[in-house]
Amino acid sequence: MLEREARMTETPALEVRQLRKRYPKVTAVDGVDLEVARGEVFGLLGPNGAGKTTTLEVIEGLTPPDEGEIRVLGLDLRRQGREIRSRIGVQLQSTSLFNKITPREALDLYGSYYPRSRGSAELLELVQLTDKADAYHVTLSGGQMQRLALALALVNEPELVFLDEPTTGLDPQARRSLWDVVRRIRAEGRTVILTTHYMDEAEVLCDRLAIMDHGRILRTGSPMGLIQDLGIPSVVELAFAGAAPDPAGFEAGPGLQVSVRGDLWEIPTSDPKASLPAILEAAERRAVPYQQIHVRRATLEDVFLHLTGRSLRD
Repeated sequence: MLEREARMTETPALEVRQLRKRYPKVTAVDGVDLEVARGEVFGLLGPNGAGKTTTLEVIEGLTPPDEGEIRVLGLDLRRQGREIRSRIGVQLQSTSLFNKITPREALDLYGSYYPRSRGSAELLELVQLTDKADAYHVTLSGGQMQRLALALALVNEPELVFLDEPTTGLDPQARRSLWDVVRRIRAEGRTVILTTHYMDEAEVLCDRLAIMDHGRILRTGSPMGLIQDLGIPSVVELAFAGAAPDPAGFEAGPGLQVSVRGDLWEIPTSDPKASLPAILEAAERRAVPYQQIHVRRATLEDVFLHLTGRSLRD
């Protein structure tokens, strides 16, 4: 623990100041400020189109910024890009490999590009693919392909690893297997920066995260800190058989505001024991045709809804 605390007092792994990236019809990144400590897992959380991938592409040196300053591992991206690239690892959303290359061969090939590289056997063990070392790439499952892509990003022993939507399209079991690999990388002392639109992934993996929408950072903090800052620890949910009806005119008491998400009414509350009877009474008075009701703890989804007025999945 002391070693980890010492690492996090060093020069930040990443410093971004007023980053902007414009395209003809949209400003994809609009004045982003970020600071990531060494040794932490930092997440960019937001819906598709929020600007997460573009932000990473600029930081990785794949796309030039229009404005802003970027320092990676204490180095200036504009002047020291080559040195930075030798010290980072990048897992893109998709990785193209020959169908008939094996994981062992792919890792050995990538390793040959660097003066110093990590052995394929060690990497295969790290990402739990030892039993697939000599299987053709085309025969791997989606989760196994993603874990191989992550291993390829670690070939050069990077100090900082970028993961762009690493679990998109994976089933729940495959997602959790990849989460285990990310935890192992963190335990080795490496810094990880990942993008995701899964709130559970951000809560489980990230020491800190930035909530992003329309190219801007809305809030930064630890998952628990962001939820606590919301000031509403619980949410009452009313579930309907079909699409939830318009809650206009529904009044259960001061501060109890209804938002609609799919087949749910969601009512944030700081005191569910006091609020629940009032909500039930108001629902009965209005003959609200709900099917089920339950209380859950607030999540990052609720934080995003509070900040933007819409769901992460809208």
